[in-house]
Amino acid sequence: MNNREWFKNAQYGMMAHWGLYSVLGGEYRGRRVRDYAEWIQSWLAIPNDEYAQLAGVFNPVCFDADEWIRLARDCGMKYFVFTSKHHDGFAMFKSKADPFNIVDATPFGRDVTAELAEACYKYGLKFGLYYSQELDWKHPHGGGYTNLTGCSGSSWDNNWDFPDRSKKDFSICFEEKIKPQVKEILTGYGDLCLIWFDVPHTITKEQSLELNALVKEYQPDCLINSRIGNGAYDYVSLGDNEYPTEFKPDESGDLNRLDGFKYSPYGLYETAGTLNSSWGYKYYDQNWIAPEEIAERRAKLNSLGINYLLNVGPDHLGRIPSFSAEALQKASELMK
Repeated sequence: MNNREWFKNAQYGMMAHWGLYSVLGGEYRGRRVRDYAEWIQSWLAIPNDEYAQLAGVFNPVCFDADEWIRLARDCGMKYFVFTSKHHDGFAMFKSKADPFNIVDATPFGRDVTAELAEACYKYGLKFGLYYSQELDWKHPHGGGYTNLTGCSGSSWDNNWDFPDRSKKDFSICFEEKIKPQVKEILTGYGDLCLIWFDVPHTITKEQSLELNALVKEYQPDCLINSRIGNGAYDYVSLGDNEYPTEFKPDESGDLNRLDGFKYSPYGLYETAGTLNSSWGYKYYDQNWIAPEEIAERRAKLNSLGINYLLNVGPDHLGRIPSFSAEALQKASELMK
């Protein structure tokens, strides 16, 4: 069975947003984020030099890849998607392209992506990786500088360390960091069922197609989501926490619609959702959805042919919050 056939039948998966932002838990120097905790560097315009200090204290001694993946398996999930690099530019894997990564920059020094990949293989789940292919606040030429409205931070790009947008050239970041790191995750962690790209604004059609070709060169069966941009995808990621009551994808051939109702040439669709109000760990966010709502959402999405990718936000020690685990476990009982 190829990954297109598998994905159409998978129905349910777990996503995990985990990185340096988990150390802060949504608060920095007495100020809190507006919504998403993983956007805290942008929301509070934390300089890169200050933000990088978090790596020196990031030591998630409670992290247990087997524990995470067993939870997903026991709750009926068929795949696991992990944030290998989010918008802050910090890699949660060993990267030769940039020492700003969990192995080289933290006292923890372990490649958690490798451990999660091994745990997925051990417990029979497919493994996928999220990778922010445009936004990279660590790099002076990170993208997003062509879109100035509508984000969860102060700006899409890093305009606090690098305010002169006229000097930015995303192609430099693309060649220096994005392509090398995408190659690293494609060649270092076994078979990937998918790569979950995110937030295409500045990326050109040529660059999206180049990434697509890179993925297919090293892993021909690896699926690519629609947030790669410019129609270069295999399946459609609907909007964040988008739960349609009816679903009529646009079959006109417009592959770049932004309302989530894009057309998938293979009939593959997915909604990624949160368990509270944030993707990353936010210590004061107790706005948990009920197990009954999880079960109802999954049933409705699956009836429309849409997979449900449900996110957890582990804390700075590597623990999935008990509220999340309990809700997932209770929901799994309701779905049997």
